[in-house]
Amino acid sequence: MAGLLLVLPLSCAWAQNVANIRVEGTQRIEDATILSYMAIKEGDPIDAERVNQSLKSLFATGLFADVRIRRDGEDLVVSVVENPVINRVAFEGNRRVKDEDLQTEVRLRPRSVYTRTRVLADVERIQEVYRRSGRYGVTVEPKVIQQDQNRVDVAFEVNEGPVTYVRKISFNGNKRYDDGKLRDQILTKEEAWYRFLSNTDTYDPQRMAFDKEKLRRFYLAHGYADFSIVSAVAELSADREYFFLTFTLDEGDRYKIAKIDIETTLPQLKDPGILRKDLTFEEGEWYNADEVENTVQALTDAVGALGYAFVDIKPDIERDREKHAISITFRIDEGPRVYVDRIEVTGNLRTMDEVVRREFRLVEGDPFNSAKLRRTRERLKNLNFFKKVDITTEPSTTEPDKVTLKVNVEEQSTGTVTIGAGYSSNDGAKVMFGLGENNLLGRGQQLNFNLSLAESGTEADISFTEPYFLDRDLAAGFDIFRITRDWQDESSYDYTTLGTALRAGYSYSEHLRHAWKYTIRQDEIDNVESDASQYIKQQEGTSVLSQIGHKLTYDRRDSHLDPTEGYYLTGGNDLAGLGGDARFVRTNLGAGQYFNLADGYVLGLTGNFGYMFGLGRDISISHRYFNGGEQKVRGFAAAGISPRDKSTGDALGGNWSTNESAELTFPLGTPEELGLSAKTFIDMGTIGKYDSMVSQNVDYSSAIRMSVGMGFVWRSPMGPVNLTFALPLLKESFDDTESLQFSFGTRF
Repeated sequence: MAGLLLVLPLSCAWAQNVANIRVEGTQRIEDATILSYMAIKEGDPIDAERVNQSLKSLFATGLFADVRIRRDGEDLVVSVVENPVINRVAFEGNRRVKDEDLQTEVRLRPRSVYTRTRVLADVERIQEVYRRSGRYGVTVEPKVIQQDQNRVDVAFEVNEGPVTYVRKISFNGNKRYDDGKLRDQILTKEEAWYRFLSNTDTYDPQRMAFDKEKLRRFYLAHGYADFSIVSAVAELSADREYFFLTFTLDEGDRYKIAKIDIETTLPQLKDPGILRKDLTFEEGEWYNADEVENTVQALTDAVGALGYAFVDIKPDIERDREKHAISITFRIDEGPRVYVDRIEVTGNLRTMDEVVRREFRLVEGDPFNSAKLRRTRERLKNLNFFKKVDITTEPSTTEPDKVTLKVNVEEQSTGTVTIGAGYSSNDGAKVMFGLGENNLLGRGQQLNFNLSLAESGTEADISFTEPYFLDRDLAAGFDIFRITRDWQDESSYDYTTLGTALRAGYSYSEHLRHAWKYTIRQDEIDNVESDASQYIKQQEGTSVLSQIGHKLTYDRRDSHLDPTEGYYLTGGNDLAGLGGDARFVRTNLGAGQYFNLADGYVLGLTGNFGYMFGLGRDISISHRYFNGGEQKVRGFAAAGISPRDKSTGDALGGNWSTNESAELTFPLGTPEELGLSAKTFIDMGTIGKYDSMVSQNVDYSSAIRMSVGMGFVWRSPMGPVNLTFALPLLKESFDDTESLQFSFGTRF
C-alpha cells in the first residue's frame, strides 16, 4: 500500500509527460522485464490511474516483496525489492510420510520465487496429506533461512501428532437394516486392534463422501427407490484424538417391479419383445437400480448386435407409492450418428502406442459404441500395465458427427521380483524365487523365470510370450522347464523331466479362445526301490515325449481368480507320437458354474473328465492320471485314488479319471479386514485302469469315491492360509486318505 500512497501527488501534474523511466533495486530481473509490466511508457502523460495500474501489475507478478513509484523531475523512478529465490526445500520431523511424497504435494521448488502466500498454501497441502492418513493433530511450521545473493532455504517442521481414529459410526433413521449391517457396506471402519495394517479406521472426508454413495447404492439395490441421506456428520472429540461419524438416513418405502416394457422408435425393430430375453431382472422382484443399469447395457449390446450402431436407451421409471410398486419402460430411440475421428494416447512414457491401441474394440472411422468403449477400458485395465486408465470423448471442432477418443494412462511398475515360502500337506515345505517382466521393452511382451524348491521336488522354468505375434491377435510363446518329483511315498520312484514347449493362442470372440501347444521333453524314472512294484521296475529309465495339443475355452465368469457368478467350458486333446517314445491320444473336458446366492455366499459346481488310450503300446506311468489331493478329491492324499500293486501298495495310475465338486463359500461374520471365510463341500471322483494291468496283482475299483468336508481360508498379511477337513464317505480299502489338508504361502 506504500506504493499507492506515493502515487497520489502525481495526480496534480497532468500536463507533463514522462521523459524517462528508471528502475532501481533489481538484482536478477532485467529492467526491460519490469518496464513490460508498466501501463505507462516514456513520453506518455503522467497519469495517476496508469501509474496505479502499473503498480498493481508489478505486485501481481509475485516477483517483488515491495514496489514504489515516485517522480524525480520529469522522470519516474520504479524502486523494487525482489522476492528471494528458493535455494532448497526441506522437511523435518516427518517420519510417517517420506520426503519424496511430500515434495510431490508442495508447489515450492528450488530456483522458484519465494512468497509467503505460496508457503502458507504448501503448509495447508502438507496438513491435508496427513489428514488423509488420519492425523488431524498435525502441525506444520515453515522456517525461512536467509542465504547470500537473496536466496533462502525453506524448511517445513512437521509435528505429525497421533493418529485420529474413528471411535464410533452411528446411523439414525435405519429401520430395515441394523447398524452392523450398514457398517459392513461402507469403507470407513471403527477402530479395532486387528486393523493395524489398514487405515480404514481413520477419518478421511473423501472416503466418507464415497461411503454416502455406497449406502445409497446399497439401498437402491435392495428396493428402496426413495432412499436419501439427510446428513453425514463427522465430529472431532475435544482432545482431537477420535472422530464420531453419524449418518442420518431416510429409507423410504421398498418397491417391487410391477411391470417391465420395452418401447422403440427404430423402424426396423418391429417387435421389441425379442429383446426381453436380455432383461437381467423380472417382474415381481424387488427393485434393483444396479440391475436397471445392467439391463440398459445388455439392451445396448443386443441392439448393437442386430446392426443398430446408434441407439439411445433410457429407463422411464414410474412409482406407485400407494402400492409400493414400480413400472419401468425401456425406451429405445435412434441416437445421434457419431463416428470415431481420432484416437489419442497420452501418459504412456514407456509403453508403446500400439500396445494400447491394439486393445481398442473401436478404430478410427467406426461408429461410436459405448459398449465397445467400456470393453476397451476393461481390456486396458486387465493388462495390469497401468495404475489408471481414463478414456474421454471430445466432439470434433470441425465435424459435428465425429468424436475424438482421448486415452490417458498412468503407468505402473510391471517388473517383479518374488521371494516366497510356504507349506502344504502335499509338497511339504517350499521356497520360491521368481523374476518377471510383463511389459518387456514397452511392447507388452512377458518374460518370466521361476524356481521352486520343495521337499517333494523342484521346478524351474523360463517362459516368454508375445501377445500379438506378427501384429495379429495371436499370442505366441515358449517355455523351457525342468521338474523333479519325489514319488517314493506314492510309487517308490523319483521322476525328472526336462523339456520345452511352443505355444500359440487366439480368440474367436471376447469369451471363446483356442490355444495350441507343442511339447517335447525327456522323462526319467530312477531311484526305483528294490521292493517296488514290478510294473514300475519295468519302466525305469529314460523316454522322450513329443506331443501336440489344443484347448478350447469358453469363459463367462466374472473373475478368473475368484469367480462369484458365470460359467466356463473347456475341452482339449493331446496327441503323442510325432517322434519320441510315447504313443497315445488324450482328451480332457472341464466345466464349472458359479451362483451368487447372497452377499458373500457363492455356490460353485465344477467337474473334470480325462480319457487317454495308447497307440500300439502301453502308456508310461509318467503320463497316466492320478486322482486325489487338495485340487481334486479332498479327503484323499495325492495319488490316493489309483490302482495299486497288491504287494507293495505303489500307485500305478490309470487311463481315465473324473472328479466333481460342489462347494459353498460363505463369510464367517467376522470383520472383513480379518480376511476370514469358510467353505463346505462335497467332492466325488474315480479313476480307470491302465492298459496292461493284471487284475490279480493289482487292487483296482472304478467305484465312485466321495468325501464331505469344510474348510477355512485366511487371507493373512503373510499370504493365503487354507485349512481343510474332509471325511471320506465312499472309499476303497486300498485308497490312501488324508483328512486334514493344510497349506500356506506368501510372496514378498
